[in-house]
Amino acid sequence: MGSENIDQQTRGGYVSDEVLGTFIPIIVYWVYSGLYLMLGGMDNYRLHSQKDEDEKNLVSKKEVVKGVLLQQVVQAAVATLLFTITGSDVESDGDQHASIFVRGIQFLVAMFMLDTWQYFMHRYMHQNKFLYKHIHSQHHRLIVPYAFGALYNHPLEGLLLDTIGGALAFLVSGMSPRTSIFFFSFATIKTVDDHCGLWLPGNLFHTIFKNNSAYHDIHHQLYGTKFNYSQPFFVTWDRILGTYMPYELEKRRGGGFEAKPVNDCKEH
Repeated sequence: MGSENIDQQTRGGYVSDEVLGTFIPIIVYWVYSGLYLMLGGMDNYRLHSQKDEDEKNLVSKKEVVKGVLLQQVVQAAVATLLFTITGSDVESDGDQHASIFVRGIQFLVAMFMLDTWQYFMHRYMHQNKFLYKHIHSQHHRLIVPYAFGALYNHPLEGLLLDTIGGALAFLVSGMSPRTSIFFFSFATIKTVDDHCGLWLPGNLFHTIFKNNSAYHDIHHQLYGTKFNYSQPFFVTWDRILGTYMPYELEKRRGGGFEAKPVNDCKEH
């Protein structure tokens, strides 16, 4: 019995994949958003001025931090429960033998599942006046998004949109706890990047994904609240269902960029 306990401890380097899968994405959130916080003074790359961020947002940064921490507590609790219920005590050796191709397919399935869930839930929270007024409008208090506000939501929205969406992506894709560490860390980085409020040269997310900081910034403006629901990866559902609002970047007087719609769909 003693040797079995030692094996269980050493198998994951004294920390199980389930524990790492629960807490690494949370650590990644604060580390990555912290990097963007240090870059926040780069006025030449901001999508909004610092003055707009300070004056237009309807919630203090202290309240944003408290809201995000609350969501992450719920997120950790649900992840722990999920790993326990599914019996995801998968042996590391078996996971190591999974091919890169298999893991790639699991990533793509999880990305599609998460995108699909979040698009329709997000859109419904805009279309249902009660849900928007009492739940989703909390996220839109950040008219000028910034990195560590990415997960600032009403607790119920955080549970329904992000946490349950992540759980479904995990279950449907069939990924292991070890693979989930990488997937949810990547999804966290992408979500933070979409809310960073910066358009930095050389950012691979802007090259690879149409769904990026400028695309999501459009959604946070009054004329874009009925468009660009897609998050966090692709714009597929927006394109298919007619809620896609393309944009162009213009140099803003005083430095930085401004994302503007390129057609008159905001009038529809």
